[in-house]
Amino acid sequence: MSGPTVWVRVEGKGSFLNSGNLKEFARQMLDRGYREFVVDLADCAMMDSTFMGTMASVALRLKELGHGHLHIVHCGNRSQDLLSGLGLDQIFDIHGNGARAPECEALERTHKDQSPATQKKEQAETMLEAHEALCEAAPENLFRFKDVLDFLRQDLHHETSSK
Repeated sequence: MSGPTVWVRVEGKGSFLNSGNLKEFARQMLDRGYREFVVDLADCAMMDSTFMGTMASVALRLKELGHGHLHIVHCGNRSQDLLSGLGLDQIFDIHGNGARAPECEALERTHKDQSPATQKKEQAETMLEAHEALCEAAPENLFRFKDVLDFLRQDLHHETSSK
């Protein structure tokens, strides 16, 4: 790895519930010029497709920028199978071991200033972007997630047009 590195340690579940936080944090770090990202899965119990798609969108953004990498460390067999099954081993550097993430603060995002409708819309947008990234990373994922994409697009269209 070259240059300053952003470390993300996933504790518990990597899911659609915390994908928005990851997306926002990664966007801020990219805006600040960081190009090396390490995601530590040592304490990650499971990942859903939205979370994996959010990581994929970070890796695709780095590719678009022309340099930088997303590294996955302490990736257990189950996580490795999930990531490889979606073709993400093509855009991530995946390692079974590696350095431990330095001590870091927890990333908590509060929704106090958002209405439940706004939260739901943001969550749906994050889920849609994540699944689109999975399809961009590996075109064969389009068959896997076609129904999910259709549902999320309809849901967002309905949300927007019902206002």
